[in-house]
Order: sequence, then C-alpha cells, then structure tokens
Amino acid sequence: MKEALDRLAKAASISGLLDGAVAAYGGAIAFEHFGNSLSFSEFGLNADALAAYLQTEMGVTKGTKVALMSPNCLASPVATQAILKCGGVQVSVNPLYTPDELKHQLNDSEAEILLIFSGSIGSFQPIREETGISQVMVIGLGDCGQTDLPSPPVPDGFGDYVTLAEALATGAGLTFSPVSIGRDDMAFLQYTGGTTGPSKGAVLTHGNILSNLDQFFDRLSAVTVERGEVIVTALPLYHIFALVGNFLCYTSIGGKNILITNPRDMDGFIATIKSAGFTRLNGVNTLLAGMMLHPDFGAVDFSRLKLTLSGGTACMEAVSDQWKSFTGKPIIEAYGLSETSPALTISDPLLTEFTGAIGGAVKDTDIRLLDDDGNVVARGERGELVCKGPQVFSGYYKKPEANKTAFTEDGFFRTGDIAIEDEDGCYRIVDRKKDMVIVSGFNVYPTDIEQVATRAPGVQECACIGVPDDKTGEALRLYVVKAAGADPSPDEIIAFCRDYLTGYKVPKQIEFIPEVPKSAVGKVLRRELRSA
Repeated sequence: MKEALDRLAKAASISGLLDGAVAAYGGAIAFEHFGNSLSFSEFGLNADALAAYLQTEMGVTKGTKVALMSPNCLASPVATQAILKCGGVQVSVNPLYTPDELKHQLNDSEAEILLIFSGSIGSFQPIREETGISQVMVIGLGDCGQTDLPSPPVPDGFGDYVTLAEALATGAGLTFSPVSIGRDDMAFLQYTGGTTGPSKGAVLTHGNILSNLDQFFDRLSAVTVERGEVIVTALPLYHIFALVGNFLCYTSIGGKNILITNPRDMDGFIATIKSAGFTRLNGVNTLLAGMMLHPDFGAVDFSRLKLTLSGGTACMEAVSDQWKSFTGKPIIEAYGLSETSPALTISDPLLTEFTGAIGGAVKDTDIRLLDDDGNVVARGERGELVCKGPQVFSGYYKKPEANKTAFTEDGFFRTGDIAIEDEDGCYRIVDRKKDMVIVSGFNVYPTDIEQVATRAPGVQECACIGVPDDKTGEALRLYVVKAAGADPSPDEIIAFCRDYLTGYKVPKQIEFIPEVPKSAVGKVLRRELRSA
C-alpha cells in the first residue's frame, strides 16, 4: 500500500489521484459491468476524451456545475473523472427522481449541464425549460465499450442533445488544457435533506474527499492491499457511501469495482457475484438481508471475502448473525453522512462478532456528545453527536441561514443523531434528534413527503413519521386529516405520492386522524405521533 498511500498524500485533487492510479495500474481491470470490463488505461482514455469534449465543446471550466444522473454503469465513473478534471463540480442526481425532485435539485445547484441516462429522460423532459440546463449529454448502458447493452431510446421531441458515444469519439481528437485544482476547490454538491424545507447541497471539496480516503485506509489497513481488492458495488454511485467508499477508495489503490445496475434484480445480482471472488462488499441492512433470501446465495464464493461494511442505517444483529453463518465473517458497521464525505466512525475490521456499535472516530476527527445546553455529556450518557475534522463540509450551498444552525459556535457540525460512547471509545447511535427517517439506508425528510401529500385530492393536512420495519429498517407512516366532505382512500393517497416521489420516499402506511398535533406556535409535533 505504500505507493498508493504516497500518491494519496501528495495528491492535490481527486482527479489527480485517479490519474496516478491510471498510470500505476495500466492494464489491470478497474471496473466490470454485465460481463464487460474497463481497464485502468481504458478508464483514463475515456475520461480524458470526455474531459476534452466537456471543456472544448461544452465550455466546462473551473466551478461549472455539471449534473450527473446515471445508474451504476461504466460511463458513470468515467463521467465523474472527466467532470473533475475540468475543474467542474459534480451534482450527483438520483436517476429515479421524479420531475419535481429533479427540478428542485437542478435549480438549487445552478447546474448548467446535464449528463443523463436515457432511461431517466422522462423525468427531465417535462421540466427542461424550467431549469437552467443549457446543454444535455445522453448516457447509454452500452457506452464505454458495452455495445451489447441496449438502453431506452431518447423520446421524440426531447430537444437538442449529444450522446456520450459521440462526445467520446469527438473528444479523442481534441486537446485538453490542464486545469489547476487544489484541495480547497469544490468537487461535489451532494444533496441531502433537512428537517424543514427542500433538500440542500452539501459542499464537498477535493480536500474533504481526499482526507476521508486517507481515514478509510488508516482504519482498514489490516484488511486492505494494493492491487488485490475486488469490491461489489451494488449501492448507487450517486450516493456518497458508494461514491467514496467503493469507487474512489478502491480505484485509487488498483482495486476492481463490480458495478451492479439494479440490485433489486436479485437473480442477476447473485449470478454476477457468485464466482467473482470479491474481497469486500459495502451494503445496507436491507440489501444484505435481501441477498440472503435468494435460493442461490449459499452457492456464492466467499472464500476471498475479508470485509462486509454496513452503513446508512443500523444493521440488525440477526442479519449479521445469519451473514456470518454463510460467509464466516460478521457485518462491520460504520457511520457517516453526506456532509462528512462520508465516514466519521468505522468499526475494527478484525472484529469476529457483531457488536451493534459504529466504531470509534477515524483519525484526525473530533467527536463530542452534547446535551441540550451544549455541554459535553459523561461517557455512557446520551448526547447529540457533533463533529469536526478535515472530511467535514464547510456548509450547504448558498444556504446561510441553514448553516447558522448546522454548526455549533465553535465549529462542530451537528449531525442530529443521539449517541452514547462505550468504555472502549466506540459509539452507538440510540436515537435521532432530527425528524429524519432512514429507509433502506436512504435519508428521508418528513417535510418533503408532507409537501407532496398535502397536494393530494381530499387531503387537508398531514404529518409524516418513521416507524420500524423488518425489511427497510424504517418505513414512512403518513397521518392524514381529510378535507371537509372528502373521503380519499389510503391507496389513492399513496398513488398520488408515487407520481411525485422516488419509490423509497412513498409512504407505506396511511392513518386518518381528526387533527395534526401542533405546538403553540403551530409547529407539527411529530414526537406525539411517534409516542401514540
């Protein structure tokens, strides 16, 4: 690992780090997808060609916001590297977003260019003229050498666009002008929700991400080797966990990412990894539990598996115990947020049993647990987890009011999670101060759901909370006050929400109530609904 860690220590940018990996690992396989592969050299050539096109033909310069809306495929990491090489800022977008969700993120981020999977165009086409997007590039699953993979066609009347395949062909003949990029420059706008109002873009710099990579390797050094790791990437690359913990981590040290486009296709997923000889897998509780339900799971080759890392939401002990019975290894937990690039804590990778803890702070990270008055609590007592470190973001994009409350007076980021510290210095998340709900590892903010549901016919008022769920960790329950003279059914409200919200944000349960509990100043008291 010495050579890889030396490159990381000297890197001024993420793109510079990846350029170093391309030079070091050449013909080794960097990515696999549906049986196709991309070597480090091929990854570099594709990224260089696309960067030249973005710079020369689309005018991407330092600071240009470029939205990437793609599922896991070979084109996704190529696009990320190309955007970063130009000095652009990647706005990571869920390819399953509805038009309303997409419009907010594109406008809030001030994105000018959109790289979009052809299968997601249906969400962009109706709101295209309501955004600041001036140029569009369409990505297909068959791009970057996968000509055998068909993609949905571009709909008639979509408007002007260029395909990624065309851009790569043209870009290969263009000259790229190197851009000076430093650790303080913005790399990603990673969108996360808030307890009130729409989602916000967490500003992550090249330095934030590079610092977190160093922290990952420091904690996982006992189970990590250069050139030899194979990681299953079933979590989406638009999510911070997979973006950093899969793609950037293992590409930078010569590892191979096995990209899974749709892990819900469990037959295809299990078939892909059955004989892959993977050494590690990052997942969330629901994904890992779902894998073990497949009849062929027992036939998967776990002989090289060194680490299964779970994050996003709490892992269930029963799931870890069952996982260990199949693989011989327990599930190791980590904790972080989009705002922290993401890792704040990682458990000891050599643990032989499930602990239920999220581990201790990664290096150069200061974690404190505070009571409601801002005082540090004693070990073993509950307090809000606040943090400071080189991986912690500086604030939300153009949200000065939100930033005032996001940090303590001495600069610690408020996570909104309530934790206790064990005698061994490890932490356990025991509650949440914020109203955020975690569904299958994805953050869901009740206000987002309420804003949509109140537009449903027959709904006068509503309030959303999270409730325990065996499959998804938490599920969304929506309490609804019917409008006078109206009698909407639960199915009608759920169907309406499905038209405007990504699948994991759609309420699973509807309960009708005479009124929503509120404080004296009119604030919805979700805690009363949770305790009912």
